Amino acid sequence: MRRMPTSVVTGGAGFLGSHLCEHLLAEGHRVICVDNLDTGSLTNIEHIRDDAFTFLNHDVTSHIELGEEVDFIFHFASPASPIDYLRLPLHTLKVGAYGTHNALGLAKFKRARFVLASTSEVYGDPLLHPQPESYWGNVNPIGPRGVYDEAKRYAEALTMAYHRQQGVDTAIVRIFNTYGPRMRAFDGRAIPTFLRQALLGQPLTVFGDGSQTRSFCYVEDLIAGIWRLAISGEHEPVNIGNPEEFTLLQLAAQVIAATGSESRIVYESLPENDPAQRRPDITRAKNLLGWEPAISLEEGLRLVLERSARHELIGRTT
Repeated sequence: MRRMPTSVVTGGAGFLGSHLCEHLLAEGHRVICVDNLDTGSLTNIEHIRDDAFTFLNHDVTSHIELGEEVDFIFHFASPASPIDYLRLPLHTLKVGAYGTHNALGLAKFKRARFVLASTSEVYGDPLLHPQPESYWGNVNPIGPRGVYDEAKRYAEALTMAYHRQQGVDTAIVRIFNTYGPRMRAFDGRAIPTFLRQALLGQPLTVFGDGSQTRSFCYVEDLIAGIWRLAISGEHEPVNIGNPEEFTLLQLAAQVIAATGSESRIVYESLPENDPAQRRPDITRAKNLLGWEPAISLEEGLRLVLERSARHELIGRTT
């Protein structure tokens, strides 16, 4: 009988990683989830009851040792929300450097396809709009966000170096703002924060004047795009995100409408180096992968509310 393909997902107990693990299992893969639970949680994967799923508690900044054959390595390990990478600045940089090096070394040893989860943050506060993959970005390397932005930029450079010099089969996905079930209520990002505040009847906190824009992709759409990239032969970076663009004030209004809340909006000062605009150019994803998102923000918010328990959305235990 043909061997079941095996995928390793670093950061597999995180928000995106757990959804990716589910998708890979549905594709018939054996999945090894590697996570040190710094920002991930076992609650994200506790529902997975599959003999083909294995959890390994391990910090990827240390050498990764696996005895079996591996076909794909998805490197998703990293603090990702502002609250996390501002709390763990050195670890964020180490995961981008040592963690990526170790994951790439494993991919080289196993002759596996390697997929790096990069981010739209490599574009910084962009001067070009929307952002194509050819744009080099506008990042402040010594600002508070630099620990995450530069960790991912370095990880991309390391990935391409392994591909060019060592012949590793690599891919890079630049992930734009993503939301869905299992986002932490207090992770500091806009959608879970607005949902939590709206459900509790609290004021929705908008930073600045709310005119800054973001583009929000539902997690199912994102994972479908990442899977298509993984099974393609593409090596250069590919944006995966929803090109629908909203101001933060428009997002707040949609959340209030979706929850039926009577919350009002309050304003606080804008964080340092907060991007004024963000929207992906997904031309490459369309042309190379035949991918584009199918779920609107309105529908996605409805799905989050339907598929998440209230205590998860407001950040309280049952």
